[in-house]
Amino acid sequence: MVQCRQMSWPTSARAEILVAGFCLLLGAVAASFVASTVSDAQPPEVQGACYCRAMREIKCIGVITRAQCNKQCAEAFCDDWFWMERLTCWNWGYGG
Repeated sequence: MVQCRQMSWPTSARAEILVAGFCLLLGAVAASFVASTVSDAQPPEVQGACYCRAMREIKCIGVITRAQCNKQCAEAFCDDWFWMERLTCWNWGYGG
């Protein structure tokens, strides 16, 4: 007659498996948090000089972002406008 024995794990082995599982779980949670934080970050917007041409005169609106330049110039009914990245305004010689 064959009897089956129930194999029992030593207490130290159970504790090691429990700690290893907890570390894996903690690592997975930390990795997903870091990945979501990095993907949500947006690069800072670059500012530059925004120029508006209206009635044959070019004027610098100010040092603003490209999106702000497009919005302000469209609202100001500029005939033409352009934005120059990372530059300051310069009105001398433009009649301004």
